[in-house]
Amino acid sequence: MQPGVRACVPTLLGQTTLSLIWRGCLSNVQNMPVRSFSCLPRKMSRWNSRDTCSPLPPQENPRVLITGDPSFFLKQYGTENVILSDIKKPPPNVYSSGPFVYADVLDYKHLRELIINNRITWLVHYSALLSAVGEANVALARKINITGLHNVLDLALEHCLRLFVPSTIGAFGPSSPRDPAPDLCVQRPRTIYGVSKVHGELMGEYLHHKYGLDFRCLRYPGVISVNTPPGGGTTDYAVQIFHDALSTGHHVCYLRPDTRLPMMHISDCHRATIEFMQSPECQLSLRTYNIAAMSFTPEEVAQEIRKHLPHLKVTYNPDSVRQTIADSWPIRFDDSNARRDWGWAPAFGLEELVADMLRSVREKRTDEGLPVR
Repeated sequence: MQPGVRACVPTLLGQTTLSLIWRGCLSNVQNMPVRSFSCLPRKMSRWNSRDTCSPLPPQENPRVLITGDPSFFLKQYGTENVILSDIKKPPPNVYSSGPFVYADVLDYKHLRELIINNRITWLVHYSALLSAVGEANVALARKINITGLHNVLDLALEHCLRLFVPSTIGAFGPSSPRDPAPDLCVQRPRTIYGVSKVHGELMGEYLHHKYGLDFRCLRYPGVISVNTPPGGGTTDYAVQIFHDALSTGHHVCYLRPDTRLPMMHISDCHRATIEFMQSPECQLSLRTYNIAAMSFTPEEVAQEIRKHLPHLKVTYNPDSVRQTIADSWPIRFDDSNARRDWGWAPAFGLEELVADMLRSVREKRTDEGLPVR
């Protein structure tokens, strides 16, 4: 048992409490004046021991609730163990892929009902307003990105959940080291999106050290996916350029041609998240890690696309808001701690990413009956 490590669990005793005792989440109950859960010294067991590095006991798969609708956990754990949620109507393929429910992260009571009724053990929290969208509506971003986060943190404490909250390249600021940015350094971002992500990193780490919350966080670089349309992020040009290359052959880029940023293929992002969530807690020296794959500029990705589509034309028309944001972000991530602690290694470089994205976008447009160059 580690001195000073504490865990939060429900005050309601009975079968739920006995289950938590079995999982090593409960010892001597004390009261805590936060919503309806209690704090108590954690009696460390093989379930969550930092003194041994045993895998989790063989048992049923985790029961996963995901806010914000990323569906890649379905492939890993099956439709019977994963519930997707969002406040937006999802596309038909999401409805057909597994259980989907309406869930507003600002509605604490409803989230609590979902967790209890579905025996959730992992909570994966993706709901957030991204960088450029957040700057256009700071009040809403503060509400969703911070108030929503607090609801999720409280629920994870109350129900002894493993909690994953992604962070971002946007958690760094102009005073941060840029080439490379390490896991631990001055951050001080200048967007509400970045500020909320730093807040989430620090709150999660605080609750882990004070109460034993199994909080896990990865700082994602720009993530490139054929299935995720551009949604107001500063790195979204790196998705849009593939659609434009195969439709009109002309892309208008809102960043300067020499703006270098860390990027990652969606498959690597998904795999990193699953591997990180599956890692024994004793392997983790940090609660928040950088993960990296490649770093490129708009001109470099355009040149790689031209190896397949020589007539691609790119016009550079920098947008002041997004260019300022990009100029405050790191050029590269240092992810040496993730590689050392839990074996992270990317599979996609720039060449592989471009080839895969062109193939995937071509197939998508063909399936939708859209013209392809």
